[in-house]
Amino acid sequence: MPEKSIVSYTAMLSAYANNGRITNARKLFDEMPQRTVATWNAMITAYIRNMIRVNGIEEAFRLFLRMPVRNAVSYTAMIMGFVKAGRFDEAERLYEGIPLKWRDPSCSNVLINGYLKSGKLEEAVTVFEGMVEKNVVSWSSMVDGYCKNGRLSEARKLFDTMEESKNEFTWCSMIDGYMKVGRFEDGFQLFLQMRRESQVGIGPTVVTVIFESCGRIGRYKEGCQVHGLVLHLGFDFDVFLGNSIIAMYARFGCIDEARNLFNTMSEKDVVSWNSLIYGYVHAGRIEQAYELFEKAEFKDSVSWTTLITGFSNKGLTKKCIDLFDKMPERDDVAWTAFISGFVSNGEHEEAICWFLQMIRNEIRPNPLTLSSLLSASASLAFLSLGLQMHALIFKMDMENDLSIQNSLVSMYSKCGSVNDAHNIFKSIAKPNIVSFNSMITGFAHNGFGEEALDLFKQLVSEGQEPNAVTFLGILSACTHMGFVEMGWQLFRSMKTFFNVEPGPDHYACMVDLLGRAGLLDEATKLIKSMPIEPHSGVWGALLGASRNHTRVDLARLAARKILELEPNNAAPYVVLSDIYSFIGKRRDEEQMRLSQRLRGIKKSPGCSWITVQDKIFYFLDRFVKHASITHSDDCLPFVYKLLLLFNLTADDEVMDQMKRIT
Repeated sequence: MPEKSIVSYTAMLSAYANNGRITNARKLFDEMPQRTVATWNAMITAYIRNMIRVNGIEEAFRLFLRMPVRNAVSYTAMIMGFVKAGRFDEAERLYEGIPLKWRDPSCSNVLINGYLKSGKLEEAVTVFEGMVEKNVVSWSSMVDGYCKNGRLSEARKLFDTMEESKNEFTWCSMIDGYMKVGRFEDGFQLFLQMRRESQVGIGPTVVTVIFESCGRIGRYKEGCQVHGLVLHLGFDFDVFLGNSIIAMYARFGCIDEARNLFNTMSEKDVVSWNSLIYGYVHAGRIEQAYELFEKAEFKDSVSWTTLITGFSNKGLTKKCIDLFDKMPERDDVAWTAFISGFVSNGEHEEAICWFLQMIRNEIRPNPLTLSSLLSASASLAFLSLGLQMHALIFKMDMENDLSIQNSLVSMYSKCGSVNDAHNIFKSIAKPNIVSFNSMITGFAHNGFGEEALDLFKQLVSEGQEPNAVTFLGILSACTHMGFVEMGWQLFRSMKTFFNVEPGPDHYACMVDLLGRAGLLDEATKLIKSMPIEPHSGVWGALLGASRNHTRVDLARLAARKILELEPNNAAPYVVLSDIYSFIGKRRDEEQMRLSQRLRGIKKSPGCSWITVQDKIFYFLDRFVKHASITHSDDCLPFVYKLLLLFNLTADDEVMDQMKRIT
């Protein structure tokens, strides 16, 4: 048998290491009669690659210190080990001791990438600027680092002044950087420049970035253009590229195009199936989504969660429960989608019950789960539940999560605790537009119009851009406070100064504002000037104002328009009947009520609720013959029994009234 050479020893050592057999590799290393630098480097690299399973970094460093001779590979491997272990101080000390001839570019690139992955951009810049020799990896890493930290101008400056030829990663990093911050035009123009000037050529990675961005922001034309380019260039449609195109068309709602591409793919993975299932859900074609789900060759939690979301969007919460019960594994994302579905469908108590089940199953809620529960608390005005959720948020150390802070502001506002909402808002380090909108709306709905206006001014002064929701909140504040001139100024500024197109809800706010001020003719003129078709809410605002100011002509107009849009809406009949009754036109009143009965249109019963010892009790308004008995009086006997049942007390006057009724 021929004698083993150092090369064969080293090859065997590397084979052991690649298979995770570190003990065997070290035994072979110790038995070797001779060792070269390559052998030492192989053993050090083996420890570093497996340092989670063994105390690799310490063993690697001991070997490094014992090395009789080192080279650039030795230093690069050891620095990589310290970087992977997060021991940057030791990596820096070792880096500073490297002979200059071995430092650049490999060792420097390893340290730069380590800093960038750990979010240490400035340290990476220092190493980069100190390099004597840079290669395309050095430049590309820094361009990517600047982009991922949102410093696009510095990234572009570096990109334009690169001394090395750009590779696909460089172009892709810069293009993706623009796309991630919403600068689609800049990113797409750079893509076209790459097509014209780059010697690298367009590759699958960069077109995938374009497809993802086009799908995310709805750029259908550009997405189709790039798809055409891919076909023209004759790309091989591997599963990664095919999935990105399917996902793009799915987001566009072009489900037939997505399905055609899906059918032509020779290889499919779970992402392929999930993308198409999402497309059907997004297009509202839930039956076909379910059919595809049943046929899917691959399924994961995303498949199940997407389908549950689809049924939830259709209001089919019982079907959601059936699917959820069948799920093989439920992670926090699945639980969140499931619970959020109940909240979005107004089944708040069901959401609370399932959340408790989630806790019992020891699934840790994520910020979206907690935000959904806070939304349920807000919708029910269930402050005690909201307080419990807030305590849980503190316990889970999530109080500084921005989405949760915004949900807390909204919850406290809707529960009437405006001071608590404002305190939360003031504690937010960097409030975004959602934060401002939640607080402005909270002030508006609780009668703090001046405070809402002040906050709007603060928003603008800080450089935030108000959106459609902001203006709904601030116009609502003007409505509640009767600020007609201010309302007009803000409404007119929407398009002129802030490039926000007023929608039907904004017009409804203005009609309500003018109507409350008695300016009904002005409100009618505004409706007739609308560039879009008024919805029932706009006419409803005019109808309510017409009742308050006894304008029969406008009430008839508004009622007719509402019934054209919503034939089964009872409000026009009720309001016109009330107006006729008020002005003494009994025959017209009776005719209106008769017309309502003949059409079988019933007024939706009013609903209110109270919470007693964390239980929710609902009261539905009923038709009563005796006009002297009001809705609240009708409920009082039951409320009195609740107080006795739970051994609660009310003040003497309230108790006396209850006893008389019961």
